[in-house]
Amino acid sequence: MTRVHWTGTDLSSSPIGLGGANLGSTISKQESFRLMDEYEELGGNMVDTAQVYANWLPDAERSISETTIGDWMKQRGNRDRLLVTTKGAHPLFESMTVSRMSDGDLREDLEGSLRRLQVDVIDMYWLHRDDESRGVGEIVERMNGFVREGSIRYFGCSNWTAARIREAQQYAAQHGLQGFVGNQMMWSLPVADRAGLQDPTLVPMDRETMELHRAAELTAVPYSSQAQGVFSKWDKGTHAWDDDRIAPQYRSQTNVERFARARKLARELNVPIGQLALAYLTSQPFPTVPIIGCNTLEQLRESMQAAALRLTPAQLDYLDNDLQ
Repeated sequence: MTRVHWTGTDLSSSPIGLGGANLGSTISKQESFRLMDEYEELGGNMVDTAQVYANWLPDAERSISETTIGDWMKQRGNRDRLLVTTKGAHPLFESMTVSRMSDGDLREDLEGSLRRLQVDVIDMYWLHRDDESRGVGEIVERMNGFVREGSIRYFGCSNWTAARIREAQQYAAQHGLQGFVGNQMMWSLPVADRAGLQDPTLVPMDRETMELHRAAELTAVPYSSQAQGVFSKWDKGTHAWDDDRIAPQYRSQTNVERFARARKLARELNVPIGQLALAYLTSQPFPTVPIIGCNTLEQLRESMQAAALRLTPAQLDYLDNDLQ
């Protein structure tokens, strides 16, 4: 499998990352190991996780996703073959309006992640949320401190606005510091309407962020990259476009029209529409590594096949017709 080079770093990853939110919780430890084994066998090398993953489940062990991945890496002895990544600085679920971006919060999250993942250094560390009451300089300086300490190699942001990312990058450049080398946002071929999101702290891809990525060739790592399989469900006829089982952010006329174009192109290329949706991301003109959520080996194998599909700029423009 080809590798994606992350701009401005010595990092390279598989074209598709494996989502780890449910590893060790709703997916058993044994089945989680099977999924990760198969993912690596298929050429994958980046399992996405976070300090808070599965902490929304009342009976789950705290940060069980990280612990499960750490146990797997130790048993398999494969740490050096992987791009080890995780996220911190997420508010507690019982107090989502209270930021956790202080030095103490960040250090607590980072040290806990290192311990659970059973590694000495994290290759790519993400700030899971922003705190716009804090100056970007303070945040950039703190993250560079962790780099100098040797706890992390590179860092990025998740759910930050384009304006804040640009401000942070400018500060880093002006002060000779490392800036963000990646951005995790909600992004998929079906467009997410932010007004329909239950969590207002989530930040979907928008025009301004897209332009930022194009200009800087900043690596994008989209979550919700398959939009809960909405196009596949519409393609199979199991759900109407306005079905209440479809997440509100995807129930729009814009997505009905996008689906029609995607289905037409998928049939022309003779590929499942779900693979086309992933190829839409991996074919962007800047490094893009979508995170896939899989519960079964079959789902994983089908999604990983999208890595071999490359769309042309004309095909991307066709799918993005409503953004022209």
